[in-house]
Amino acid sequence: MPADSTKVLRCAIYTRKSTEHGLDQEFNSLDAQREACEAYIKSQASQGWKVLPQHYDDPAYSGGDLDRPALKRLLRDVEAGRIEVVVVYKIDRLTRSLVDFAKLVETFDARSISFVAVTQQFNTTTSMGRLTLNILLSFAQFERELASERVRDKIAVSRKKGKWTGGTVPLGYDAKDKNSLPTRPSPTLFARSFNATSS
Repeated sequence: MPADSTKVLRCAIYTRKSTEHGLDQEFNSLDAQREACEAYIKSQASQGWKVLPQHYDDPAYSGGDLDRPALKRLLRDVEAGRIEVVVVYKIDRLTRSLVDFAKLVETFDARSISFVAVTQQFNTTTSMGRLTLNILLSFAQFERELASERVRDKIAVSRKKGKWTGGTVPLGYDAKDKNSLPTRPSPTLFARSFNATSS
């Protein structure tokens, strides 16, 4: 097949650093991440990979959530169809949350976007990469279900102990320090409730 018939795959590099420490250096962590990603993309040039000039850098942002300006811009460009491959230095540069990672991968999959972590041999353009991805997503689903079960169990135990777990406090009770305490309704309220139900 002629080389010029290879489809061009536009590659966006995302970088992140959790703290401001070292950002003022001439060559900082974000630069090192981008350099490693660019080198990997160049190694895949025969497959049509091409680095996009846009920088998606989040300096001094935690990976604990998705509220990051460069990541939001990256996702907008994904939605707009401007990217075919998202490349990061390590998976935790994209996110430290398995649940958030699952959400991002679902977004990528919906638009046939590949995801690559260059230092961890994680590449969803390959069958092994997709297998690894499915295993990670299974763990993410397991984590969600486990968290949900913990919440349900905690609420059930709290109710057995007479704790108030939210909602409207039943008539005849007061909520104080998360406890449901019996209280004596006023005669007026009792009479009004009796008249309303008997009429």
